[in-house]
Amino acid sequence: MPIAKIIWVDDEIESLQSQKMFLENKGYEVQTFTNGFDAIDYVKDNPVDVVLIDESMPGITGLETLAKIKELKQSLPIVLITKNETENLMDDAIGSQISDYLIKPVNPNQVWLSLKKILDNRRLVAEKTTTAYQQQFRHLFTALNSNPDHNEWMDIYKKLVYWELEMEKSDSPEMQEILQSQKSEANTEFFKFVSRNYASWVGPKSTNGPVMSHSLMKFKVLPHLEKGTPLFFILIDNLRFDQWKAIQPIFSESFRILEEESFYSILPTATQYCRNAIFAGMMPVEIEKNFPLQWKNDEEEGGKNLHEEEFFRTQLKKAGKGDLRVSYTKVVNNHAGLELVNNIHNLLNNDLNVIVYNFVDMLSHARTEMEVLKELAGDEMSYRSITTSWFEHSPLHQALKKIADKGIKIVLATDHGSVRVKTPYKVVGDKQTTTNLRYKHGRNLNYEPKEVLAYREPRDIGLPSPTINSSFIFAKEDSFLCYPNNYNYYVNYYKNTFQHGGVSLEEMIVPVIKMESK
Repeated sequence: MPIAKIIWVDDEIESLQSQKMFLENKGYEVQTFTNGFDAIDYVKDNPVDVVLIDESMPGITGLETLAKIKELKQSLPIVLITKNETENLMDDAIGSQISDYLIKPVNPNQVWLSLKKILDNRRLVAEKTTTAYQQQFRHLFTALNSNPDHNEWMDIYKKLVYWELEMEKSDSPEMQEILQSQKSEANTEFFKFVSRNYASWVGPKSTNGPVMSHSLMKFKVLPHLEKGTPLFFILIDNLRFDQWKAIQPIFSESFRILEEESFYSILPTATQYCRNAIFAGMMPVEIEKNFPLQWKNDEEEGGKNLHEEEFFRTQLKKAGKGDLRVSYTKVVNNHAGLELVNNIHNLLNNDLNVIVYNFVDMLSHARTEMEVLKELAGDEMSYRSITTSWFEHSPLHQALKKIADKGIKIVLATDHGSVRVKTPYKVVGDKQTTTNLRYKHGRNLNYEPKEVLAYREPRDIGLPSPTINSSFIFAKEDSFLCYPNNYNYYVNYYKNTFQHGGVSLEEMIVPVIKMESK
């Protein structure tokens, strides 16, 4: 490891020679100064890893020196050392973004520990993470191979997401690779699990199965209604569980997270199916039956999600909650977002406010159109990072911060997730076949049976049959479905983009989170 360069500024530096020698024996290079001015000049022209500063020095104080050094090198870690334990000095020091704070007299081990924390933190965390995952790896492997049920699958996926986020702290490409292959093995098994069980969850005679899109309102939203406490149901579209984990710390600043759960999105994991099912409280085949004019199939002209509010109000009436004061807001562009910020206080008079926020979907679709976004969201880690950056600066976050102290409840959920696609499979169909990359329906579809999950009778899985003999197929794991004509063009264009509609942990197991004001 390269030698770390420390500077120590103290007007009584002579009395600290033994401390200096102790640190040098530990492998640090230590340069000393008796006043702030010399230290500032030195930092200007020389590389430094950490600065130790005595607070009370004649001429220029430690805090003034600190401020000048931060102007020169904002991210340089600084440790303030002081005799003075008054609260306002500590507040000043912390406000000046110090890395640590030591009270005199300091012993050599204290200083060493502080430097270790600052300089070696990343390496130590990475090593610890790698070791911990190696121990967990066997448990996950055993869980995958012990025929998990739908609850255990949610648990396995949460653990995989946890380790994926932990591995970001690790610099071990080997371990990240092992995790990725474990995740892809999990997706292979999950596909088999869904193939075996899905029809029994959603079919006409369904009795068992997890909470899914069409039962989300009934089990995860309506039970939290309470007179006098406004409930906000916020649906951020196309939000994966790992993206939720990335924005969770921002929510935690203003809200207490009470339950962090997941539910299963129905197939196809596509907005018009999942979101309509959520708001109608029914599977698409029933929506088509009850709202024949409002339901549109893939190939029909016109918007596919224009009637969510009507579906939702009908669902409330059926649940005996038709007398509630309810609002429905859909944000599809920045202008609508700013309107939400201005109007948020008026929503506090309602019992239930639904906010549908179309951000992530815009991102994942735009991603394939724009080279800039391909650069920005080329893998899961950058996809999470872009989501965090968006949410932090979004009108949605501004709006929620405005009412965070008003005693509200929030249920946050999504309609489906997305998966980064890498493996192209060929599918042949007639003119009526849909163009989606992760699912297709049409007559005379030609495909390799082991590459997809196919249903010849859409009604068996609660889906309308757009034409006679129309079947549905769903892509598995990280595959995407391409036509033979212009095959190479499409393969190169869509490879490594985030898509949805098919069967994967990332698309189907999605967050539903309950929070309240702190």
